[in-house]
Amino acid sequence: QVQLVESGGGLVQPGGSLRLSCAASGSIFVGTAMAWYRQAPGKQRELVAAITSRGSTNYADSVKGRFTISRENGKIMVYLQMNSLKPEDTAVYYCNTATQRYNWGQGTQVTVSS
Repeated sequence: QVQLVESGGGLVQPGGSLRLSCAASGSIFVGTAMAWYRQAPGKQRELVAAITSRGSTNYADSVKGRFTISRENGKIMVYLQMNSLKPEDTAVYYCNTATQRYNWGQGTQVTVSS
């Protein structure tokens, strides 16, 4: 059974940075494309960024140029470096496969506020 554990969230001022981490344990294929998602209060969960096992990436328009997704294939770790954060980035952030294959973890709260 695959478990996804997100960490690294917190409270940050606008313009600040955070680095999120996701640890995937269990039987997960190393070639699986992984992704970060977020869900703001009252809104649907949305895709933020995705990365293939070879490192190809894609981003939501709202985060392009500010967020960077990366991964370690050996341990299936996925990271999200978030720079120039804005209040509208406030949400619970989750990781999963690009096809949302596994049960969602608890996520990590990111709050951008002065």
